[in-house]
Amino acid sequence: MSDTIFALASAPGRAGVSVIRVSGPQAFEVARHLCGDLPAARRAALRRLTDAAGQFLDEALVLVFEPGRSFTGEAVVEFQVHGSAAVIGAVLRTLSEIEGCRQAEPGEFTRRALENERLDLTQVEALADLIDAETESQRRQALRVLSGALGDLVGQWRKDVIRAGALIEATIDFADEEVPTDVTPEVSALLDSVLAGLSRELSGLSAAERVRTGFEVAIVGPPNAG
Repeated sequence: MSDTIFALASAPGRAGVSVIRVSGPQAFEVARHLCGDLPAARRAALRRLTDAAGQFLDEALVLVFEPGRSFTGEAVVEFQVHGSAAVIGAVLRTLSEIEGCRQAEPGEFTRRALENERLDLTQVEALADLIDAETESQRRQALRVLSGALGDLVGQWRKDVIRAGALIEATIDFADEEVPTDVTPEVSALLDSVLAGLSRELSGLSAAERVRTGFEVAIVGPPNAG
């Protein structure tokens, strides 16, 4: 059984609202230590958060996600708290004192989403690109991949290659028997389709990478030349 983990899911620093996420098999039980009864799954409700001694920590909007319906694929509870360093620190400290609950490692929520098949490898990379996006082009490109477009394309290539391999293996396995259909045309068509798709993607790789990484511009000349 995996650990129950917690971390600040929003950017560090002062903000109007910050999100603290708890994920894992004991997420609901851990959350009850802070807020008592939980709202219904995929519903939000306002709750008072307290520590083990009953000291008031903050008033937070609490969201509950059932296993299979969360970002990580596990049971998840998110606390939307006031985004001050003091409030965040107090809530995180209280979570760290609950037995069986530990601070998440960097990227661990995303890793669990991958392990639980909520994201594939292309989507994991796209998520990082979306978080780092600074331009409209970067945002659109990252969202396209995050939506699963590239993963679906790769999945279709895989199916085509597997079918081509199966047809060839059948021909070899039954070489001494009369095979009613010549599989060569279908195998060739499948492989040609995969190769054409790969070529199309590779032809746009340079432009896509340029959008992803942006441009570095050097301005060279005498000091204060304008």
